[in-house]
Amino acid sequence: MSAPTSLSLYLDRLTTALSTATASTEPDAVLPDRGIIGGAEADGEVPSLSFLSGAREDHLGVAVCTVDGEITTAGTDHAFPVQSISKAFAYGAAIDLHGLDYVVSLVDEEPTGEQFNALSIDRDTKKPKNPLVNIGAIRTHAMLGTTKQERVQRLRTAMDDAAGRRLEQHRETCEEELTTADRNLALAYMLRAAGSMEEGADEVVSGYIEGCAVLTTVTDLAVMAATLASGGRNPLTGKRVFSRVAARQVLSVMLTCGMYDNAGDWVSDVGLPAKSGVGGGIIAALPSRFGVASYAPQLDLHGNSVRGTLFFERLSEDFALHMLDGAAPRDLERAALELMDVGTHP
Repeated sequence: MSAPTSLSLYLDRLTTALSTATASTEPDAVLPDRGIIGGAEADGEVPSLSFLSGAREDHLGVAVCTVDGEITTAGTDHAFPVQSISKAFAYGAAIDLHGLDYVVSLVDEEPTGEQFNALSIDRDTKKPKNPLVNIGAIRTHAMLGTTKQERVQRLRTAMDDAAGRRLEQHRETCEEELTTADRNLALAYMLRAAGSMEEGADEVVSGYIEGCAVLTTVTDLAVMAATLASGGRNPLTGKRVFSRVAARQVLSVMLTCGMYDNAGDWVSDVGLPAKSGVGGGIIAALPSRFGVASYAPQLDLHGNSVRGTLFFERLSEDFALHMLDGAAPRDLERAALELMDVGTHP
């Protein structure tokens, strides 16, 4: 067995610190894990739906995949539903199927500042505000084919190819979400009422839900993020999953819209294109460098993973990853070695 790398030691120690982090009632409080910052709006509860796939409160996993295909992980590799992270891959698939101009003519690119399930349609254009909230994702899913089977298959192919393996459906999660789909069905019918969608609401929503109920591990998500970071080519298989135009557009919208109504804070604090899911996963990408993923099922009031957000905040600070801070991102292994030497996470 090869010796652990400095990056793997760093991730191990950071996940150990995060494993004891809880939401703070004080916005600037430093939690007793040597520098992990809590959030005033975080409640840290695990949604009941997540328990269907075996989620536990102590689950925490992180992974990094470089564009050269080198993977470093720490914590659990428990499989959990991808949930809304699938929206990013549906968007890329729609762009490559129809072209960017056509997709943008039907779904806008603007942040909403609203909750993920809001009725977010522009009053004048009748378009959903962006493809990473539910109503926009439902409209995007409808673009993926003329039948439910074709739409689901195109999304599954995009996610499988991005992960580099065949992902499995979690039937229990899918069935439970189908029984509680009234809100999404209402959004789909509003699209039809506004003249923004012609496809049948029931079939589009059921296919959209099937795409959200696909099982992924944190390693899968890191590879999927690295596929976007590499311009659409899977770093493990070498297969082109998305065109460069599609990958760039997906990352652009992830940067401004990927973290729901907390996207502004995310850009300020982390500064990477990212997408979260209520299954507890978060993906982020540093273009041309690597993809990163985290999994921890406790969610804050925005629907984002509490510990995942804390992980990315610390990772971005330690490795100078913020895209807008004017510093060159640090080499992961070299920077991790320096951090271990100074005892950042003893």
